[in-house]
Amino acid sequence: MDEENKKHWETVYQTKNPDQVSWTQEIPKTSLDFISSFALSKDAKIIDIGGGDSNLVDHLLDLGFEHITVLDISAKALERAQNRLGDKAQKVNWVISDITEFEPDTTYDIWHDRATFHFLTTTEQISKYMQIVQKWVNGYISIGTFSENGPTKCSGLEIKQYSEQTLTDELQKSGFEKICCLTEDHTTPFDTKQNFLFCSFRKQ
Repeated sequence: MDEENKKHWETVYQTKNPDQVSWTQEIPKTSLDFISSFALSKDAKIIDIGGGDSNLVDHLLDLGFEHITVLDISAKALERAQNRLGDKAQKVNWVISDITEFEPDTTYDIWHDRATFHFLTTTEQISKYMQIVQKWVNGYISIGTFSENGPTKCSGLEIKQYSEQTLTDELQKSGFEKICCLTEDHTTPFDTKQNFLFCSFRKQ
């Protein structure tokens, strides 16, 4: 594991509250809309990549989904989510891992990633991510990255911006066809705007 990267994210989650980090969403509406659009049963296997202490898992549990995995490089982030959920946390599979080193033990019907993929800036990192996706995703992908009108950095780290075309090209190479894409402004807790690209894909 990239120890420097892990240390960075552990520090973020140890020192900042949700209202002090840019990615916090009270209700992750676009993610929920995409997941709902896939129209899968409640026993679908869903994984949230880089889920941290995101509220998505709370909403998925409320919707009745039974097989949810949340992966993050930061143990502290997952601990926060577990504390927030209380007893409900036992219904979730929690995984501490760098996404490029993730070794699943099952396939997934839905792979959700909001703002993890764009932190992979080298060809090698992107290739590892795509190999995992290709092998372990049987159904759908919902992915959100900074658009070409979005920031060039997040949390002090360089990111890779995407257009609808460049993101689609990347996923097509791994056997996924685009369903739809949209861009939207995310308003951060400190009232700045970040332009995101969200796309959904289906395994071919």
